[in-house]
Amino acid sequence: MANSVAPAPGAGTLFIVATPIGNLDDLSTRAVQTLTAVAVVAAEDTRHSGRLMQHLGLRKRMVALHDHNERDRFQQVLDELLAGQDVALISDAGTPLISDPGFVLVREARAQGIRVSPVPGACAAVAALSAAGLPTDRFLFAGFLPAKRAGRRGVLESLVRETATLVFYESPHRILDTLEDLISVLGAERELVLGREITKTFETFYAGPAAEVFAALSADPNGTRGEFVVMAAGAAAAPAAAPSFDEDRLLARLLDELPVKKAARIVADLTGGSKNDLYQRALAMKA
Repeated sequence: MANSVAPAPGAGTLFIVATPIGNLDDLSTRAVQTLTAVAVVAAEDTRHSGRLMQHLGLRKRMVALHDHNERDRFQQVLDELLAGQDVALISDAGTPLISDPGFVLVREARAQGIRVSPVPGACAAVAALSAAGLPTDRFLFAGFLPAKRAGRRGVLESLVRETATLVFYESPHRILDTLEDLISVLGAERELVLGREITKTFETFYAGPAAEVFAALSADPNGTRGEFVVMAAGAAAAPAAAPSFDEDRLLARLLDELPVKKAARIVADLTGGSKNDLYQRALAMKA
């Protein structure tokens, strides 16, 4: 039976509001309406998000909530909600909590019976996948890979047999190093698609075998500018294991109906066993 938490009486709603990842026209009408209506905006970077508020002509009370202060600051936001104020959580770009802060706040809000409501919109990983031409029936989003090479390769090695499409975020100053590690661990022929500056003026996709994508990016004078979504085709599925046979049991059953030589030949064909060995075993069974 699922656990349920009683609603907090008189509490406001925490809206998880997706914002554009580049093109401001991607901000939904509902997102604008929500940001207009809430009392407080909890933002990853208040200066960055302040420019969005200015673009919308909104003057909002803002609270900074980022990776470095979330565990100290979430209670302040909860207090606003418990006092009946609606709050919008936004990140610098895209959907909050997708490799962005907010997990602690959302978990604690739900634990205290505060309504949490998503206002969906742009997400770089989903936008990139939709245009990549890679299988999307199953994908594994792994966020940012570790900054150091040893950690990065360790994560990639743990995923080398994963058959789902792999999706990562990467920064411009590490993208070439990450591609080198992808080639080293997943192989130069693994199909990759890179999405750079998605929805922005210089949006670019690079696609092909990993070694060719690395060469194309290295040759592009703008190749290491902007934010990246890195997508790798999953590993080929392992071949199905051959069925196992109990040779003696199969041989005994066939000997009830067939001559020794024919029974031995059929079992050898099915199991890959030695015809001579099976023939001798069949003779011993008939003795």
